[in-house]
Formats: sequence, C-alpha cells, structure tokens
Amino acid sequence: MAFRGGATRFLGSILCSYRSSTTATAANGRGFSTCVSNKRAVFSHVTETQTSIPLRLANPQCGSALFLLRTLSLGASSSSDQMSLIKQLRQRTSAPIKDVKAALIDCNWEIEAALKELRRRGKVLASKKSSRMASEGLLALAQNESRAAIIELNCETDFVARNEIFQYLASALAKQALLVEGSSQQVPGVIPIASEHLEDLKLNLEHPKISGETTVQTAITEVAAVMGENIKLRRGFVMPTASHGVVSTYLHASPQPGLGRIAGILSLEVEDKSAPLDAIQRVGSELAMHVVAAKPLFLTKEHVSSDALESEREILKSQAESTGKSQMAIDKIVEGRLRKYYEEVVLMEQKFIVDDSVNVKTLLDKLSKEVGSPVKIESFFRMEIGEGIQRLEASNTSENFAEAA
Repeated sequence: MAFRGGATRFLGSILCSYRSSTTATAANGRGFSTCVSNKRAVFSHVTETQTSIPLRLANPQCGSALFLLRTLSLGASSSSDQMSLIKQLRQRTSAPIKDVKAALIDCNWEIEAALKELRRRGKVLASKKSSRMASEGLLALAQNESRAAIIELNCETDFVARNEIFQYLASALAKQALLVEGSSQQVPGVIPIASEHLEDLKLNLEHPKISGETTVQTAITEVAAVMGENIKLRRGFVMPTASHGVVSTYLHASPQPGLGRIAGILSLEVEDKSAPLDAIQRVGSELAMHVVAAKPLFLTKEHVSSDALESEREILKSQAESTGKSQMAIDKIVEGRLRKYYEEVVLMEQKFIVDDSVNVKTLLDKLSKEVGSPVKIESFFRMEIGEGIQRLEASNTSENFAEAA
C-alpha cells in the first residue's frame, strides 16, 4: 500500500506538469486536464479509462505517463504471485522455466492460456527437432503368461531418459505392444513390430501431466514438446511363450521395474507338459542375465552362418600363416581357434557367467535332470539402447563428405 500511494503521488505530479500542454485537448475531452486538479482523482480516473484513452491521445508526453500508469496497473499481481504461477505451470508441464515464463508473459499471466500456448510452441519445436539424432533413451518391457514385449524409445540425452514422464510413456508403449493383434502366435523366435503400426494405435494415459485417450504418435509428440528434445519410437519386438515353458527376461541399468538400457529375453521349453516350471523360471532368469553379459550371437554351432564362419576362418588362417609354420600346423591352429570362437559367440558353448565351471549346454542338461524332462532354449534375444545409431550417423556423415567432395 505504501508503494501504491507513493506511485500515485509521483504520477499525479507528472500529470500536473502536463497541464499547460493538454489545455487544448481538454476542450474536446481528449486530455487529462479534467483530472489533474486532484491527485487521488487522477489515479482513479486514469485506471478506469486506461483501455480506451490510448487510442485518443493527442500528446505524446501524456502517452508516456499513461503507459507508466498502465504498467503499474497491469503489474498489480506481486512477484510472489508470478512465481507461484510459474511454479504451477512448470509442475503441470515439466517444461523449462524460461519457456514457462515466456508463455505466461505473452498470455498476460493467464495460466490456462499459457498452457495451450506452451503446448503449441512445443509441438512446433518438436517437429523441427525430429531430424536430430536420438541415441539415448530406454528399453521398456511388458510381459504376461503368453508373451513378452519390448520397445525402444529414444531421446537425445540421458537427462530426458531419467524424466518420469518419459519413463511413464515408455512403459505405456510396452504395455500397448503386448496387446498388438497377432503377437500371440506360437512361433519360435522374436516377432518384430513395425513402429509405424504402433504409432497409429490408441493409448489411454493416466499421468497427471499427460492424460486421456490419444494415439501413440500424438503422445510421443506431446512428450517431445514438453521435454524439448527429439523423441522417437524406434522399434518393438514380441517373444511368445513356448507351448509349455517360460519366457525369462532381464533388464540391465534399470531405473525402475520394466525399464532398462540393455535387455536379455529367453524362451525355454520343457518337453513334459506336466513338469514344474519354478526351476525352469529360476534358471531362465539367470540365462537372460547371461545373454546380456556374454553377448552371444548364435544359439548353437549349427546356427552360425556360413558367411560368418568363413570370414572368421580366413582371419584365423591369415594370422596363423604369419607364424611361418607348416600347413599342417596352420590347419590345427585354425581349428583350435575356431573352437575358441564358438565359445565366444555361441550361447550353448559359452561358459555360464554364474558358474564358469560349466557351459550353458551342461547347465541345461542338469536342469533337465532336475525337472525330469528335457529342457531346451527355443530362442533368445539381446537388445541395447541406441545400438547401431552411431554407426548409421557416421555412415551418413561420410556419405555427405563424399558427396561434398
């Protein structure tokens, strides 16, 4: 109140100084001369007519005084009120503070209008950033008795990947992928889900900051607008459960259940349909963790592609020939090193990471005896966030340089 009273007296004195210059305009009702005789009346009159007077001003100096009065009138809400609005809008959107403040200022501190403006700006920026490389993010896993689904949701920075809204969206997308029609087919191996197919599906969100029924693509755009980064649903896969068995999973670097940066998924099947599954599930979880750590490329020796085997054989032969030994010795060296190669890339031949005294094949033999029926690995899958993106980006850069040259 002390500030407003001082401002009134100060502005009244300013307006009084304009009396001589506004006499002419007072005659036709376009000036302030009818108000300057009383300082308290001046403030009251100008405040009430501030929306209509500026268009009728005849004197620039009067315009300056009126602008100052209007600024004080519009700034009636205190700094603490403004900070409260900024805090409220930031809590509702998680947008950067500078963007929140700018939207509120442009919308005259109307929070609902600022919310709409913030989303509009965010969507425009999101579309502009859609070409930027997004190699960070999270893998999200959802599972039921018949299958497991995993998706990769990418962003530009690890900071955004740690945000609760981003994590909520990733989990919601994995649950949606689990319900994709046709994913329940009982076929071995993993079934890829086209991201274009997922993007058109309906999604019902129940998060305080993103809620309601929408499409997957719209939800991604909304979150990208809030986060200020390029966000992209890169890929998705489904692994069905065997006719009698389990799908075991493991997530590495997991900020919360169902999310991680590296995933191992494994399908185990037992021949006897009456065999208990508890022991199989326990060993399956350890094998899924093994897949993440050991990075196998093939299930058995027979699954090693002829191209991969021939390429490795040529490399080993070249290395052996550099020793200068006889051809017979070189052949023995190559075969010995091929056995080592199998132990590195073939899951069944790898040393078990929990107990390296046995390999995975021996582990399954022991499990089969424990449950009283043969147990086998139907398929496995390893997935890592951002894998291949850096290489693709480097390839594109090289091509651009080549074209420029």
